[in-house]
Amino acid sequence: MPGTDPSSPDFWTSIEGVLFDLDGVVTPTAVVHEQAWASLFNWFLSEHGDGIDDRSSFELADYHKYVDGKPRYDGVRSFLSSRGVTLPEGDPSDAPGHETVCALGNRKNDEFNAIIERDGIEPYPGSDALLDALDALGVPQGIVSSSKNAVPVLAGAGYEGRFSVIVDGVVSADLGLPGKPAPDAFLLGAQRLDLNPAHTVVFEDAVSGVAAGRAGDFGLVIGVNRGSGAESLIEHGADVVVDDLDELVEAVTIATDRKR
Repeated sequence: MPGTDPSSPDFWTSIEGVLFDLDGVVTPTAVVHEQAWASLFNWFLSEHGDGIDDRSSFELADYHKYVDGKPRYDGVRSFLSSRGVTLPEGDPSDAPGHETVCALGNRKNDEFNAIIERDGIEPYPGSDALLDALDALGVPQGIVSSSKNAVPVLAGAGYEGRFSVIVDGVVSADLGLPGKPAPDAFLLGAQRLDLNPAHTVVFEDAVSGVAAGRAGDFGLVIGVNRGSGAESLIEHGADVVVDDLDELVEAVTIATDRKR
């Protein structure tokens, strides 16, 4: 892929397509996930934490270190392991509760949906502007998310039907794909959009996500610093880090004007 500078208009005319993570990249659902995870784990530690040495509150740093970007049950296991807790795996059909990994994960999902239903969701303005600019340039775009709630979140953000390819937690579970940092979901997204990964851009805000993009040998992995930290994103695989996607709108717009 010619060039690796996304601030250059020439870069955007050289790529085949773009794959976006959803939470924390297109929509600020990461904030909702943080709230839902904090509610879940602080409830668990308070009400069911007898015998756990470290019952300190779940903090933002825990979110980024243990659960951000991972499939829900992987996030449950990861955080519990950090506190020395092992639970039976259970089954995805488990009722929301505290007895198994799946029960906790299902309770978290209920917490998340309750917040979305109560408060709604709006896309990041800069992300919305970049999506429009890429549409004008004719660049194919897809969503690759670990979340099983990607479709309702997209609908709630006004993006229903906007993306022809969505590889979310439901698709990954149905196909038995490993979660990020494995690259499988991104590679499937590229395949379904008929893109060569080497000529495709990945946008990710999670360290597990940029690691997945790097493991998939994508042409450029752009980290979006929503709290993970630029150094951490680069350390785990980002080629470039931006604080907001609006930083790239001008370059894409110029590329579109030149193309006309």
